[in-house]
Amino acid sequence: MSRLARLLAALVVLLGLAAPAFAVKPDEMLADPAMEARARAISTELRCLVCQNESIDDSNAPLARDLRLLVRERLTAGDSDRQVLDYLVDKYGEFVLLRPVFSLRNALLWLGPFLVLAIGGLVIVSKIRRRPAAPAAAAGGLTADEQRALDELMKNG
Repeated sequence: MSRLARLLAALVVLLGLAAPAFAVKPDEMLADPAMEARARAISTELRCLVCQNESIDDSNAPLARDLRLLVRERLTAGDSDRQVLDYLVDKYGEFVLLRPVFSLRNALLWLGPFLVLAIGGLVIVSKIRRRPAAPAAAAGGLTADEQRALDELMKNG
């Protein structure tokens, strides 16, 4: 096998590994393509409670499968997309949403990092403003007495 052929084969394998892996199994899918598209859209907005940084659409965890089936069950029962999301938030809390909604209850979580940065900046600015001015000797200058002594040494030296 030539070097180019091996390189191309390795590239194909790497691209295959980099492709997104969807965890939705064929037996979970709805027969109606429109309903399945709605279920997939909702599933991408929901966090896997086991994996935590994956949507239930991407997770292979058994709980994610259960949530995917629950989403499809609610859709086939006639719930709107918003009703499905509200049902899951009521059942599992806002943590189930990959992108939680800004509200008064979680305002500190959204604004906390900015508040910490602002307070830190104010503390630094106030410390810099309160710093006393450096005396001339500390800044590298000599007092009048020291300068005379140095001049005397230079004349005699």
